[in-house]
Amino acid sequence: MPSGRLPRARLANEVYDVLLADLMSLKIRPGARITVDALARELGVSQTPLREALGRLEADGLVHKTPLVGYHAAPQIGRDQFEQLFELRLLLEPYAAGRAAERVDAGGLGTLRGLMEEMAATSDDGGHPAYQAFARLDARFHDTIVGAGGNELIRTDLARLHTHVHLFRLMFHHRVTAEALDEHAAILRALESGDPAAAEAAMRTHIERSRARFRPAFEAAPPADRR
Repeated sequence: MPSGRLPRARLANEVYDVLLADLMSLKIRPGARITVDALARELGVSQTPLREALGRLEADGLVHKTPLVGYHAAPQIGRDQFEQLFELRLLLEPYAAGRAAERVDAGGLGTLRGLMEEMAATSDDGGHPAYQAFARLDARFHDTIVGAGGNELIRTDLARLHTHVHLFRLMFHHRVTAEALDEHAAILRALESGDPAAAEAAMRTHIERSRARFRPAFEAAPPADRR
Protein backbone atom coordinates (compact mmCIF):
# COMPACT_ATOMS: atom_id res chain seq x y z
CA MET A 1 0.00 0.00 0.00
CA PRO A 2 1.44 3.42 -0.95
CA SER A 3 2.18 6.10 1.60
CA GLY A 4 -0.06 9.01 2.45
CA ARG A 5 2.07 11.30 0.29
CA LEU A 6 -0.15 10.39 -2.65
CA PRO A 7 -3.14 12.67 -3.33
CA ARG A 8 -5.88 11.80 -0.85
CA ALA A 9 -8.48 10.93 -3.48
CA ARG A 10 -6.09 8.55 -5.23
CA LEU A 11 -5.06 6.99 -1.94
CA ALA A 12 -8.69 6.48 -0.92
CA ASN A 13 -9.32 4.78 -4.27
CA GLU A 14 -6.40 2.43 -3.71
CA VAL A 15 -7.54 1.59 -0.18
CA TYR A 16 -11.04 0.97 -1.54
CA ASP A 17 -9.68 -1.44 -4.15
CA VAL A 18 -7.69 -3.39 -1.54
CA LEU A 19 -10.64 -3.69 0.84
CA LEU A 20 -13.06 -4.53 -1.96
CA ALA A 21 -10.82 -7.38 -3.09
CA ASP A 22 -10.57 -8.70 0.48
CA LEU A 23 -14.32 -8.50 1.00
CA MET A 24 -15.14 -10.08 -2.35
CA SER A 25 -12.67 -12.94 -1.83
CA LEU A 26 -13.84 -13.41 1.79
CA LYS A 27 -10.38 -12.70 3.20
CA ILE A 28 -12.41 -10.37 5.37
CA ARG A 29 -15.16 -12.72 6.43
CA PRO A 30 -18.85 -11.77 6.34
CA GLY A 31 -19.87 -10.22 9.64
CA ALA A 32 -16.27 -9.66 10.77
CA ARG A 33 -15.53 -6.48 12.69
CA ILE A 34 -13.38 -3.98 10.81
CA THR A 35 -11.23 -2.02 13.25
CA VAL A 36 -10.17 1.28 11.70
CA ASP A 37 -7.03 1.75 13.84
CA ALA A 38 -5.71 -1.74 13.19
CA LEU A 39 -6.53 -1.63 9.49
CA ALA A 40 -4.86 1.76 9.08
CA ARG A 41 -1.67 0.36 10.61
CA GLU A 42 -1.84 -2.77 8.48
CA LEU A 43 -2.27 -0.83 5.25
CA GLY A 44 0.12 1.95 6.23
CA VAL A 45 -2.36 4.79 5.69
CA SER A 46 -4.05 7.42 7.81
CA GLN A 47 -7.63 7.04 8.94
CA THR A 48 -8.95 9.70 6.54
CA PRO A 49 -8.61 7.79 3.24
CA LEU A 50 -9.55 4.60 5.06
CA ARG A 51 -12.82 6.07 6.31
CA GLU A 52 -13.54 7.46 2.84
CA ALA A 53 -13.03 3.97 1.39
CA LEU A 54 -15.23 2.40 4.08
CA GLY A 55 -17.95 4.95 3.31
CA ARG A 56 -17.93 3.87 -0.33
CA LEU A 57 -18.07 0.22 0.67
CA GLU A 58 -21.00 1.00 2.92
CA ALA A 59 -22.80 2.55 -0.06
CA ASP A 60 -21.98 -0.63 -2.03
CA GLY A 61 -23.69 -2.72 0.64
CA LEU A 62 -20.48 -4.55 1.58
CA VAL A 63 -19.86 -2.80 4.89
CA HIS A 64 -22.25 -1.84 7.68
CA LYS A 65 -21.60 0.95 10.18
CA THR A 66 -23.23 0.87 13.61
CA PRO A 67 -23.18 4.10 15.68
CA LEU A 68 -20.85 3.85 18.70
CA VAL A 69 -19.76 0.38 17.58
CA GLY A 70 -17.98 0.78 14.26
CA TYR A 71 -17.75 -1.11 10.99
CA HIS A 72 -18.53 -4.72 10.19
CA ALA A 73 -18.37 -6.61 6.92
CA ALA A 74 -21.87 -7.21 5.62
CA PRO A 75 -23.22 -10.67 6.38
CA GLN A 76 -23.25 -13.19 3.58
CA ILE A 77 -26.63 -13.69 2.00
CA GLY A 78 -28.33 -16.93 3.05
CA ARG A 79 -30.02 -19.54 0.91
CA ASP A 80 -33.52 -18.11 1.42
CA GLN A 81 -32.40 -14.57 0.60
CA PHE A 82 -30.54 -15.90 -2.45
CA GLU A 83 -33.67 -17.61 -3.79
CA GLN A 84 -35.85 -14.57 -3.10
CA LEU A 85 -33.31 -12.34 -4.84
CA PHE A 86 -33.50 -14.41 -8.00
CA GLU A 87 -37.29 -14.58 -7.85
CA LEU A 88 -37.33 -10.78 -7.83
CA ARG A 89 -34.79 -10.55 -10.63
CA LEU A 90 -36.82 -12.94 -12.78
CA LEU A 91 -39.88 -10.76 -12.26
CA LEU A 92 -38.17 -7.45 -13.05
CA GLU A 93 -35.14 -7.85 -15.30
CA PRO A 94 -36.65 -9.75 -18.26
CA TYR A 95 -39.41 -7.15 -18.43
CA ALA A 96 -36.85 -4.35 -18.27
CA ALA A 97 -34.81 -5.99 -21.05
CA GLY A 98 -37.90 -6.20 -23.25
CA ARG A 99 -38.58 -2.52 -22.69
CA ALA A 100 -34.93 -1.74 -23.40
CA ALA A 101 -35.16 -3.49 -26.78
CA GLU A 102 -37.88 -1.01 -27.73
CA ARG A 103 -36.12 2.09 -26.40
CA VAL A 104 -32.34 1.66 -26.37
CA ASP A 105 -30.45 4.06 -28.64
CA ALA A 106 -27.13 3.78 -30.45
CA GLY A 107 -25.30 5.31 -27.50
CA GLY A 108 -26.71 2.75 -25.09
CA LEU A 109 -25.83 -0.13 -27.41
CA GLY A 110 -22.31 1.25 -27.75
CA THR A 111 -21.98 1.40 -23.96
CA LEU A 112 -23.08 -2.23 -23.67
CA ARG A 113 -20.63 -3.34 -26.36
CA GLY A 114 -17.81 -1.55 -24.56
CA LEU A 115 -18.72 -3.16 -21.25
CA MET A 116 -18.77 -6.58 -22.88
CA GLU A 117 -15.30 -6.01 -24.33
CA GLU A 118 -13.99 -5.01 -20.91
CA MET A 119 -15.60 -8.05 -19.29
CA ALA A 120 -14.04 -10.34 -21.88
CA ALA A 121 -10.63 -8.81 -21.16
CA THR A 122 -10.94 -9.33 -17.41
CA SER A 123 -12.11 -12.91 -17.94
CA ASP A 124 -9.00 -13.60 -20.00
CA ASP A 125 -6.77 -12.20 -17.26
CA GLY A 126 -8.20 -14.36 -14.47
CA GLY A 127 -7.24 -13.91 -10.82
CA HIS A 128 -8.70 -11.91 -7.96
CA PRO A 129 -8.38 -8.37 -9.40
CA ALA A 130 -9.96 -9.49 -12.67
CA TYR A 131 -12.83 -11.17 -10.86
CA GLN A 132 -13.43 -8.02 -8.84
CA ALA A 133 -13.41 -5.91 -12.00
CA PHE A 134 -15.82 -8.29 -13.73
CA ALA A 135 -18.31 -7.92 -10.88
CA ARG A 136 -18.28 -4.13 -11.30
CA LEU A 137 -18.66 -4.33 -15.07
CA ASP A 138 -21.42 -6.93 -14.77
CA ALA A 139 -23.35 -4.60 -12.47
CA ARG A 140 -22.95 -1.74 -14.97
CA PHE A 141 -24.06 -3.96 -17.85
CA HIS A 142 -27.29 -4.91 -16.13
CA ASP A 143 -27.90 -1.39 -14.83
CA THR A 144 -27.45 0.04 -18.33
CA ILE A 145 -30.07 -2.33 -19.71
CA VAL A 146 -32.55 -1.59 -16.93
CA GLY A 147 -31.89 2.13 -17.34
CA ALA A 148 -32.56 1.91 -21.08
CA GLY A 149 -35.94 0.35 -20.26
CA GLY A 150 -36.95 3.69 -18.78
CA ASN A 151 -38.43 2.52 -15.44
CA GLU A 152 -36.38 4.29 -12.79
CA LEU A 153 -38.29 2.63 -9.95
CA ILE A 154 -37.16 -0.82 -11.14
CA ARG A 155 -33.65 0.49 -11.63
CA THR A 156 -33.49 1.98 -8.14
CA ASP A 157 -34.92 -1.11 -6.48
CA LEU A 158 -32.44 -3.43 -8.20
CA ALA A 159 -29.50 -1.14 -7.44
CA ARG A 160 -30.47 -1.01 -3.76
CA LEU A 161 -30.14 -4.79 -3.53
CA HIS A 162 -26.43 -4.67 -4.49
CA THR A 163 -27.10 -7.91 -6.30
CA HIS A 164 -23.80 -8.37 -8.06
CA VAL A 165 -21.38 -7.73 -5.23
CA HIS A 166 -23.28 -10.07 -2.92
CA LEU A 167 -23.52 -12.82 -5.52
CA PHE A 168 -19.89 -12.61 -6.54
CA ARG A 169 -18.86 -12.95 -2.90
CA LEU A 170 -20.59 -16.33 -2.91
CA MET A 171 -18.38 -17.91 -5.54
CA PHE A 172 -14.95 -16.41 -6.14
CA HIS A 173 -14.36 -18.43 -9.28
CA HIS A 174 -13.28 -17.69 -12.85
CA ARG A 175 -15.98 -20.04 -14.20
CA VAL A 176 -18.67 -17.55 -13.20
CA THR A 177 -17.21 -14.86 -15.42
CA ALA A 178 -16.48 -17.07 -18.44
CA GLU A 179 -19.91 -18.64 -18.62
CA ALA A 180 -21.73 -15.32 -18.39
CA LEU A 181 -20.08 -13.86 -21.49
CA ASP A 182 -22.06 -15.86 -24.05
CA GLU A 183 -25.29 -15.08 -22.21
CA HIS A 184 -24.49 -11.38 -22.24
CA ALA A 185 -23.80 -11.63 -25.97
CA ALA A 186 -27.24 -13.18 -26.55
CA ILE A 187 -28.89 -10.35 -24.64
CA LEU A 188 -27.00 -7.75 -26.65
CA ARG A 189 -27.96 -9.37 -29.96
CA ALA A 190 -31.62 -9.26 -28.97
CA LEU A 191 -31.33 -5.59 -28.01
CA GLU A 192 -29.56 -4.76 -31.28
CA SER A 193 -32.36 -6.45 -33.23
CA GLY A 194 -34.99 -4.47 -31.33
CA ASP A 195 -36.84 -7.68 -30.46
CA PRO A 196 -38.52 -7.32 -27.04
CA ALA A 197 -39.54 -10.99 -26.79
CA ALA A 198 -36.02 -12.18 -27.62
CA ALA A 199 -34.46 -9.73 -25.15
CA GLU A 200 -36.84 -10.84 -22.42
CA ALA A 201 -36.10 -14.51 -23.12
CA ALA A 202 -32.34 -13.98 -23.24
CA MET A 203 -32.35 -12.12 -19.93
CA ARG A 204 -34.49 -14.79 -18.30
CA THR A 205 -32.14 -17.52 -19.51
CA HIS A 206 -29.13 -15.60 -18.19
CA ILE A 207 -30.65 -15.11 -14.74
CA GLU A 208 -31.78 -18.74 -14.48
CA ARG A 209 -28.32 -20.00 -15.46
CA SER A 210 -26.70 -17.55 -13.08
CA ARG A 211 -28.84 -18.92 -10.26
CA ALA A 212 -27.73 -22.45 -11.14
CA ARG A 213 -24.06 -21.40 -11.13
CA PHE A 214 -24.22 -19.76 -7.72
CA ARG A 215 -26.33 -22.36 -5.90
CA PRO A 216 -23.37 -24.71 -5.22
CA ALA A 217 -21.76 -21.95 -3.13
CA PHE A 218 -24.12 -22.85 -0.30
CA GLU A 219 -22.57 -26.31 -0.11
CA ALA A 220 -18.96 -25.08 -0.36
CA ALA A 221 -16.87 -24.34 2.70
CA PRO A 222 -15.79 -20.67 2.95
CA PRO A 223 -12.11 -19.81 2.57
CA ALA A 224 -9.98 -18.90 5.57
CA ASP A 225 -10.48 -15.43 6.98
CA ARG A 226 -8.02 -12.61 7.06
CA ARG A 227 -5.51 -12.88 9.91
